[in-house]
Amino acid sequence: MPKVKVLIADDHLLIRQGIKSLLQNVSTIKVIGETAYGNDVIQLYAKLKPDVILMDISMPDISGIEASRIIKEKYPKAKILILTIYKNDDYVLSAVKNGASGVINKDVNKNVLIEAILAVANGKKYFAQELTQLLIENLISKNTDYNQDALKEKVFLTKRENEILCFIAEGLSTSEIALKLNLSIRTVETHRTNLMQKLKIKTSSGLARYAFENGLLKQKSFNK
Repeated sequence: MPKVKVLIADDHLLIRQGIKSLLQNVSTIKVIGETAYGNDVIQLYAKLKPDVILMDISMPDISGIEASRIIKEKYPKAKILILTIYKNDDYVLSAVKNGASGVINKDVNKNVLIEAILAVANGKKYFAQELTQLLIENLISKNTDYNQDALKEKVFLTKRENEILCFIAEGLSTSEIALKLNLSIRTVETHRTNLMQKLKIKTSSGLARYAFENGLLKQKSFNK
């Protein structure tokens, strides 16, 4: 039986080395490549054709969630497993909406990592138990995080608000957005609050859903 080929995308060298060390003696899995950059993983996928991409969320150029979206648009059969330190519904929901087949935390043990990789390789979905709970909670509240009727009204967003909204949808934290845009954390938080008020949306996951449903991420990619 051929080994499952894995491509690792994580901006921390120690994380990549640690994962390779964990998987090097696993008879069913083979690491065939690695990168620290989101744009690179898109090119490496085309070159190496891995069975599973093990993708971090936060990377220096574009987020793992945005890289996932681009890869899935180009290669619909690609299988992506998000490996993250974040434990909130915004990141899980963004990952799922952008084509991830699974999400697990970086603190999982070796057995869970192997189980997740093999499950995704076989076309299944895989989410850590605590992340599955977050998804369930989000589904329960999906009709209350924003007012559908209110969103039928035309809302003007500034260029900066659109930028921040897209970064929120990509799963970036307030501090990461501040760093990318060279703004203070307080300024980003103010923009986030203004977005919620303008769009009549109560949660970050609601903002992310608004961005996805209105094609803002595609517009952002097109305008680069």
